[in-house]
Amino acid sequence: MNRPSVVGAFALVFLALAVPPGASAQPVDKVARVGLLWPGELTPAAMQLFERFREALRVLGWVEGRNLVLDYRAAEGRSDRVLELAAALVETHPDVIVTPSGPPAKALQRATATIPIVFVAATEPVKNGLVHSFSRPGGNLTGSADMVHELNAKRLEVLKDAFPRVRRIAVVWNPTSVVVYDAASELRAAGPALGVELVFIEIRRREEFPEVFQQIEQSGADALAFLADAIVLAPNTGDTVALAAKTRLPAIFPYGRYVAAGGLLSYGANIGDFFARAATTVDKILKGASPGDLPVEQPTKFELVVNLKTARAMGFELPPGILDRADEVIE
Repeated sequence: MNRPSVVGAFALVFLALAVPPGASAQPVDKVARVGLLWPGELTPAAMQLFERFREALRVLGWVEGRNLVLDYRAAEGRSDRVLELAAALVETHPDVIVTPSGPPAKALQRATATIPIVFVAATEPVKNGLVHSFSRPGGNLTGSADMVHELNAKRLEVLKDAFPRVRRIAVVWNPTSVVVYDAASELRAAGPALGVELVFIEIRRREEFPEVFQQIEQSGADALAFLADAIVLAPNTGDTVALAAKTRLPAIFPYGRYVAAGGLLSYGANIGDFFARAATTVDKILKGASPGDLPVEQPTKFELVVNLKTARAMGFELPPGILDRADEVIE
């Protein structure tokens, strides 16, 4: 069962803001080439995000096969391929390149200082050196920031509300990112306030999923929390969700796409809305705007997504209050 009342209304408002009135009637004479660099596999969930992007572009007058060419490049969860694909995409001389998160954007930043780059839901883009500031990015990059780490403590609170008897939470994270490392340090203070002990378990490469499972088993944790990670976890969404399922522990994720893939709970911004908004930024750039002059956007709405099908399959009974608070419930 989907509950569109809150999320759907927000998505419509978000898309309405993203598409200026009358934009679809504006004539578009050129054929635009837009590259898309994706760190993971081109799964159905990924293609749904791209469809949000394509649909928003269509509303703005850019139609694939008529005046728009989209060039997809996927690293299939291998971080070592991102630099190679970024360089190859730059060599095709697209008008704009769109990519999610920070690491692929950093790879593109190294590959070109002239082709406009639009990053989607990047974490701490100023701290990561993608832009000079949110209001005046400068250079050839702009896009959106997800504020995902500011919500880490809130996710633990949601998890504790859903499972009040939880006492020890295994936090799966990738410490190779400075931003994620800082977020983990801040999160440590949230545990005692909620009456839970946090056990941090590291993952740096896709090949470490079996080892992480063993560490979770040995930790004595009775719940899981996954920190946002654009290097290992996000590009390998299926492996991440499978890891949680294998432990048979309740788990909360940073984005709804994990829940759509079979995860239990998530709390965060809607990534699909970010992709719809990215179309407006691309449209402005294609019509002559400089990315360095376009402010980096931030979310103003966050959603709780619950997979009731997963809860039933794992034998979890969620409190009515959690289901009432949920913006989307997947049956």
